[in-house]
Amino acid sequence: MRRSLALAARGSGETNPNPMVGCVIVKAGRVVGEGWHARAGGPHAEVLALERAGSKARAATLYVNLEPCAHQGLTPACAPRVAASGVRRVVAAMRDPNPLVSGRGFRLLERAGIRLTRGVLEAEALQLNARFATAAKLASRPFVLLKVATTLDGRIATARGDSKWITGRAERREARGLRRLHDAVLVGIGTVLADDPLLLPEPRTRRRFVRVVLDAHLRLPGASRLASSARRSAVWVLTASHSAARSRALAAQGVRVIRVPARNGRLALGPALRRLRRLGLWSVMVEGGSEVLGSFLHARLFDELVLFRAPLLLGGRGSRPAFGGPDPRRIAEAVRLRRGEPPGVASYELWYPER
Repeated sequence: MRRSLALAARGSGETNPNPMVGCVIVKAGRVVGEGWHARAGGPHAEVLALERAGSKARAATLYVNLEPCAHQGLTPACAPRVAASGVRRVVAAMRDPNPLVSGRGFRLLERAGIRLTRGVLEAEALQLNARFATAAKLASRPFVLLKVATTLDGRIATARGDSKWITGRAERREARGLRRLHDAVLVGIGTVLADDPLLLPEPRTRRRFVRVVLDAHLRLPGASRLASSARRSAVWVLTASHSAARSRALAAQGVRVIRVPARNGRLALGPALRRLRRLGLWSVMVEGGSEVLGSFLHARLFDELVLFRAPLLLGGRGSRPAFGGPDPRRIAEAVRLRRGEPPGVASYELWYPER
């Protein structure tokens, strides 16, 4: 199973919105076939492993980190292929949390007379596909990660808006690498107007990657780097504006303009996230600015927080906090977190909201 998990991880950043899956087929103590899901729309791990095993799959044991799928998507279902292969036993780490699959693949295998073992290295398998699993259970919105880079006193910019650079090159490169793990990166229009970011992952991914801007009044400049690059990599603007002229001008550059409701002059995050999920986004990385991060925090609409902390003290009453928004009245209103374990040698802290 550890080999299956290691193979699955090779698809990191390329399988979205699908999970990462690896498969190993063993017969008489020897590996006779293995494979992993390398990209969304490509062949699944079980299919590749069975193809490589050929006739040696008969009476063998198949190890896979996720329940074989039993529904037709961009590719045929895997469970029927496994059932017809002659495999004698299947060892799976975890059930697929996707309601389209959950349990169906296992039942199909058992009806075919295949011996089934579940739950082997389940915690490790769940951690590998945490974003997929969370989004599958939520159903109505994507998995949301908040990424913040702050000074030790929790500031992200001076009173005049200077924020370059709080962290070093290595940390900024690591943050761009985190983008690859998600379907989209999201910022507010204030960040776009102040910094003119490009918001691409590093290294680039071959799959669809969306850059989302919260822009209630449709102020995204046509000359911005985002709008100018929209034909090369998707840019979606969520807005409450009904300006047909601005919408046409941005659409002509390749920007997709999506209208969502607003409340008190700000976009309503709940409906905005539901719309993104309906449009096929399963995970979103939110990068700011302060008011956007504060909105997600106060609405409790996040599942993970990545915190880069630089050895700086900025001070000043007007310095901008990481999380803006309305002032809480009581400590009881604070969002309580529990600490997680970042993978490998990550230079950030990982936190989860208590639920």
